[in-house]
Amino acid sequence: MGFIFSLLTSLIAIFIYLNSGKISNERSRWTIRSVSVLIGAITLLASIARLLVIIPPGNVGVANLFGQVPDDTFNPGVHLMNPFAKVINFSTRFKDIKENVDVTSQEGLSLNLDVSLQYKLDPQKAATVYKNIGTDETQLVISRFRSTIRAITANYPAAAIYSTKRQEIVQQLNQQLTQQLLPLGFIVEEALLRNVKMPDSLQAAIQEKLKAEQENQRMKFILEKERQEAERKRIEARGIADSQKIISDGLNNSVLQLRAIEATEKLAQSSNSKIVVIGAEKGTVPILLPQETK
Repeated sequence: MGFIFSLLTSLIAIFIYLNSGKISNERSRWTIRSVSVLIGAITLLASIARLLVIIPPGNVGVANLFGQVPDDTFNPGVHLMNPFAKVINFSTRFKDIKENVDVTSQEGLSLNLDVSLQYKLDPQKAATVYKNIGTDETQLVISRFRSTIRAITANYPAAAIYSTKRQEIVQQLNQQLTQQLLPLGFIVEEALLRNVKMPDSLQAAIQEKLKAEQENQRMKFILEKERQEAERKRIEARGIADSQKIISDGLNNSVLQLRAIEATEKLAQSSNSKIVVIGAEKGTVPILLPQETK
């Protein structure tokens, strides 16, 4: 309607300007012409402005022409539009939903979780979101977020939710929310499990259990290390015994006599003064006596 009003006003201003020549008073004629030109220029510029639409950064535009919404969206920038169309801007920036959710564990224990969901609108599906959901999807996303986290935690014991399975729960939450929200037009960036709250007595019991499990794991590690060390020593002793057996089996009188002769030859070739006494009996070894110096 604004475009039609501006256009009609421009036409009326032009009509007045063209017919101002019939006014006999020159001063009045120039006044009317000046006013009509000013009004015509302003309304004409307003009409032209209705043809141009500026989409700000971090947004996409969706056109609504008499209830018809095309699937194409408008990226940030200046666009030439049908003056009768209404353009709705949708933010494509990340949104962060923080929730405090009461859940139940596998044993039926009540827990309180601080969780966050970071997501954004898929720019290519902005028109679909506008037609199916509207301009505010927050309640829909929160409802699915709460329902999914409750369904997942119901499959885990309280101790696992508090400690060992937190990362696994977050991964499942990301996967299931992606499966649910992506077809609706939203991209899940990350789901976060910030904190797990439970009764103090239950928390103390879980911490004691975790401490006992850690101590048990430590003892298993120590025992395994000792077992490996004992096995190493057993293998080492077996190797030494086998080596000594091989050496003893290879030693006999002939070998010993040969080694003694070789040693005697080396001593005889030495330049140092010595007296070498070779035993007469079989199996005796040479004896080295130092020669007295004068």
